[in-house]
Amino acid sequence: MGPPVDVAMVRRELRRWLQEPPLGPPGTLVLAACSGGADSLALAGALAFTAPRLGLRAGGVTVDHGLQAGSAERAATVADTLRALGLAPVEVLTVAVGTEGGPEAAARTARYAALDAAAQRHGAAAVLLGHTRDDQAETVLLGLARGSGARSLAGMAPVAGRYRRPLLDLERAAVRRACAQMGLTPWEDPHNTDPGYTRVRVRHELLPAMERALGPGIAAALARTARRLRDDADALDALARDALAEASAGGPGLDTARLAALPRAVRTRVLRAAAIQAGSPAGTLAAVHVDALDALVTAWRGQAGADLPGGLSGRRTGGRLVFGPTTAPPGR
Repeated sequence: MGPPVDVAMVRRELRRWLQEPPLGPPGTLVLAACSGGADSLALAGALAFTAPRLGLRAGGVTVDHGLQAGSAERAATVADTLRALGLAPVEVLTVAVGTEGGPEAAARTARYAALDAAAQRHGAAAVLLGHTRDDQAETVLLGLARGSGARSLAGMAPVAGRYRRPLLDLERAAVRRACAQMGLTPWEDPHNTDPGYTRVRVRHELLPAMERALGPGIAAALARTARRLRDDADALDALARDALAEASAGGPGLDTARLAALPRAVRTRVLRAAAIQAGSPAGTLAAVHVDALDALVTAWRGQAGADLPGGLSGRRTGGRLVFGPTTAPPGR
């Protein structure tokens, strides 16, 4: 008699993402990032079962953000659960969460920095994350609300560097059932029900309202949209990389004639990439800044330039768009 249907489904998805593309030779280490919630706990349980059958080693990490009373004790309990599953090594990663970008963004930044360091320290080929199809739908809606472009609306990538999200095609309810069927007891983070967080409002208010108004299947439809937009964004990014190299030839900065001949979807990607290369922080470089750079190319009227985050500006000179330190206007 085989495992329950939901457990089998989680294991099957995990096996697929551990094999495509292959992670490495026998003995390669894979880490599950586990918050103690049902999704990541189900992923850790599936990894403990599946990895040895593929000749891989399975470990686990949990992050203590230090944002709630008793967080250290809860992290230690999660680590004990991971060890009981047979994962090794297991480590608690304690982080200091800053304030830049708001509480959610700051916690995410600290978490990924700690996961990167742990993977490097243990020599792990991959870190697995327990995001589900419902998480993907929420991410798409958040991007839509921000007025983001295709890359943001493409949601979370199944594979991004060392990170893999093997549960991204599974609905959250099925993964939670699998967690229960494995006999695992999850910890429910109170932040996941706090309406002060935008994602919580999307999860508990917006998505249910959309389901009531438009019918079931909204999360699956949004996830399909993300997948298609990711394909489009990947193709446009590849074109932009080539266009950036061509526009950079022949002198400092970018050739404005070459830029003007590009489709806007490609040109704005080139401008964003060039600004980041020049030192403008990606996290604060917004569409309004890229639009100002684009105006220097397509609506040139002798304007002084475009101020960018990071103390930089872009300006047009001699048919080239060049980047440099922002110059204060006379009298300042």
